[in-house]
Amino acid sequence: MAAHMTPEEFRQAGYAVVDWIADYWATLPQRPVTSQDPPGTLAAGLPAGPPERGESVEAVLADLDKLIAPGLTHWQHPGFFGYFPANTSGPSVLGDLVSAGLGVQGMLWATGPACTELETVLLDWLAQALDLPEKFRSAGPGGGVIQDSASSATLVATLVALHRAAGGRWREVGVEGRYRVYASTEAHSSIEKAARIAGLGRDGVRLIEVDPQSRAMSVPALRAAIEADRAAGVVPALVVATVGTTSTTAIDPLPQIGPVCAEYGVFLHVDAAYAGAAAICPELRFGHAGLEYADSYCFDPHKWLLTGFDCDAFWVADAGELVEALTVLPEYLRNAATESGAVIDYRDWQVPLGRRFRALKLWFVLRWYGVEGLREHIRRGVTLAARFADRVRADDRFELVAPHPYGLVCFRLRGPDEANEQLLAAVSGTRRVLLTHTRVTGRHTLRLAVGAPQSTEVHVDEAWDIISGAAAGLVPPG
Repeated sequence: MAAHMTPEEFRQAGYAVVDWIADYWATLPQRPVTSQDPPGTLAAGLPAGPPERGESVEAVLADLDKLIAPGLTHWQHPGFFGYFPANTSGPSVLGDLVSAGLGVQGMLWATGPACTELETVLLDWLAQALDLPEKFRSAGPGGGVIQDSASSATLVATLVALHRAAGGRWREVGVEGRYRVYASTEAHSSIEKAARIAGLGRDGVRLIEVDPQSRAMSVPALRAAIEADRAAGVVPALVVATVGTTSTTAIDPLPQIGPVCAEYGVFLHVDAAYAGAAAICPELRFGHAGLEYADSYCFDPHKWLLTGFDCDAFWVADAGELVEALTVLPEYLRNAATESGAVIDYRDWQVPLGRRFRALKLWFVLRWYGVEGLREHIRRGVTLAARFADRVRADDRFELVAPHPYGLVCFRLRGPDEANEQLLAAVSGTRRVLLTHTRVTGRHTLRLAVGAPQSTEVHVDEAWDIISGAAAGLVPPG
């Protein structure tokens, strides 16, 4: 093979790769959603070392079919109802292709002016589409940036909160004294991880009990925890409120949490990784009540907004504070545009220095679907989830475990955990649908999360038929 792929060779190979992806999507409904291969299958099927001579794209695609695809969990499958969705779309893939082809390194405005400016405008577009508070728009002191994931957004928020709580000394001397981060017992594990990375340790996180019914953070318990820490000489630095928890999509009460944070001067970060996308629909913005209290906010277009992983949208109310906490400027990055103060250098808004042109796939998605098309996608997911919940509600063997305001339904067989564990194993064993589980008030609970663009009423009904049929062998009639 030639040392470098020529533009014409790339054109021909590109056609073949796009055809392969299109065929993959077209055949997804016929594939099992999960692989049956035991661990080590792919590794055993690969050569012991790299090829000495280059091979054709056709040979690589043949091995994609033979080796890779059979060993995957197919996240874009219409029967994939596990975890939360992580769905892509044609426009997103094409935007990523252009981004990869351009190969832009967008760490500074100067290293890719259009890369930076498109991202700023797109985050303003998204803020408008979700009707976020004005303070998060770039026209004022705030603004938005794309992180790789909500975990990174939480880490950045943690670092800025420490910077603020330490009166600016954190960036010079590190963590002095004891600081505390607060989140509910239902909050994402990335909050503890961020605290550990930031040097606070697991003891730096205080998990606040939740209301047994709503599964949302107890505000009296939050206030009591903050007051107890202050009395013990611990500085309350950050509250992470969740809109749409991982287990059940519970919504922490921002209208009550916000004033507590304001009273004690605590940084408030709102994690809406999954549920934030729903706010593109006016009737699904209830989770954002009280968002005007937040210092930062994030959600993942790569979950429910048809934009391929990785793409987390993160906004801050005070971009100057963020940059002050994170900026480092070695001589080799100095340039006239940065020193003019007239541009954004997104390297100062994240942990790594480098960044790729992620805004392109978001641009392609917004241009292709429009806000109305994205609303239609979200509404379809909510409707399908409600349809499934109706089937559960109508069957006396089952119970709904939590409200289902979005696209996730939490349910279980009435009775012992063992039957629910067996049910999940039986359903997974069909390889036609994938569900995952959680624990709600200590009870083993099944989760069905709708999101794949190919999922329809047919697939949701099939999931119910499989679940109902598998339960028949576990629950005696009557």
